[in-house]
Amino acid sequence: MSATNMDGYLEGQLLVAMPTMGDTRFERAVIFMCAHSDEGAMGIVLNQPAEEVSFSDLLVQLDIVPEGEPIRLAVPEDNLPVHKGGPVETGRGFVLHSGDYFISDSTLAIDSDICLTATVEILKAIAEGRGPRRALLALGYAGWAPGQLEAEIQRNGWLTCPADPRIVFEPDLDEKYDLALKKMGIDPRLLSGQAGTA
Repeated sequence: MSATNMDGYLEGQLLVAMPTMGDTRFERAVIFMCAHSDEGAMGIVLNQPAEEVSFSDLLVQLDIVPEGEPIRLAVPEDNLPVHKGGPVETGRGFVLHSGDYFISDSTLAIDSDICLTATVEILKAIAEGRGPRRALLALGYAGWAPGQLEAEIQRNGWLTCPADPRIVFEPDLDEKYDLALKKMGIDPRLLSGQAGTA
């Protein structure tokens, strides 16, 4: 657990959208929180595919690999889908990855199991088969202004739970939402779209 978590911040946690969310961009979203402080919050949506682009397409578009040249991925490309990381800066790439890969001055270690890198170097390393053991590539991110996320949580928009690398890197995107709820002991079938007060 990072020091910020002990201060009440959600860095390194998962946000799980409630049916009452109200923002269709985050319907059934599971978000890994990369940063959270008095200055705002930033996270990567883990379960929304960017269906219009593949990892190979992206490598060619960024001139990392010439078109037609073989790509030596350490994992099958099916396990490296490109995700919609959120509605902010959708043209910018972010890689959540296992802690076995690190670039000084570029990689943010969020916890011992999960890091964030947003440079072309990590994409080159993945394409050459020398990248992290597990990775998730996202275009864009979810961002909140100071106090905005806290207000959404108070309005029952989100549940939170400790992150689990198995959920973060699970290749079946449809499973992530249910897995996160089950981690909290919640049966997804019992969630209702109705908000209530006790």
